[in-house]
Amino acid sequence: MDQIQHKFVQVQGLKLHVAEIGAGPKVVVFLHGFPEIWYSWRHQMICLANAGFRAIAPDYRGYGLSDPPPVPAKTMFGDLISDLLAILDFLEINKVVLVAKDFGAKPAYLFALLHPERVLGVVTLGVPFIPPGPGPSQYQKHLPEGFYISRWQKPGRAEADFGRLDAKTVVRNIYILFSRSEIPIAAENQEIMDLVDLSTPLPPWFTEEDLATYGALYEKSGFQTALQVPYRSLYEDINITEPVVEVPALLIMGDKDYVFKFPGMEAYIKSGKVKEFVPGLDIIYLPEGSHFVQEQSPDEVNQLILTFLNARIWS
Repeated sequence: MDQIQHKFVQVQGLKLHVAEIGAGPKVVVFLHGFPEIWYSWRHQMICLANAGFRAIAPDYRGYGLSDPPPVPAKTMFGDLISDLLAILDFLEINKVVLVAKDFGAKPAYLFALLHPERVLGVVTLGVPFIPPGPGPSQYQKHLPEGFYISRWQKPGRAEADFGRLDAKTVVRNIYILFSRSEIPIAAENQEIMDLVDLSTPLPPWFTEEDLATYGALYEKSGFQTALQVPYRSLYEDINITEPVVEVPALLIMGDKDYVFKFPGMEAYIKSGKVKEFVPGLDIIYLPEGSHFVQEQSPDEVNQLILTFLNARIWS
């Protein structure tokens, strides 16, 4: 971990934090999900650097060590895409492979569609490509009111729920919930944080030290921007008329990932429908994998990423 260097890039008046290790022309940029930060890629960054790659992991605006935007409630996915472009320009990097987890799949694929000349390939974990468009996706239409995304989209609801606990406990609870194979859904008179008992242990692959790192950084940043992006900007209309991603791509899914329980999601992935939008997509399933496969099974995920990079990008 000590080998990972940290710097700040000035973008649109904000200081954005970037973690980096390795050198050379083969550059891989890691985009985190929620409730994550650059640190969730620690295992992959060190492995790729040792294999001769340059690994870069930014904290999105309002996450981790990056500055919060002046008005978090106005932050959109488009801002994350602009930030990524500015970071690459500042670092003088022309082409990259993007590796993204959870909601990071959305800015990764949108960046590939909007700036195809800058992207050599895309790897996503836990979330496939979903065509952009306004309004609730078909995967959310048939879930009850207590569905965690629906709850967190309501201004003030999650803030009140999270506000009863310290940041470390909020991250702890979400890690436990998202590690399960069922979608977090609360009863009508229940909040999402109430779905986890305080006696429930952390997943075995997530240590108290890991939790302390996340907790300290979310204590600093708060959850305002994290609730806005992704949850309250999911239906942002990115004007893309032909959402077909032409670069090589890889999707890594844990068979026990709760995302498979979203209505229609398993059929969308396993029928090959997703390949209508990403023709060059390979899909790999990890039998015991949860939503956090890169932390749960780092050696296996590292090898899958390296194989993809060496066979399909820099062969």
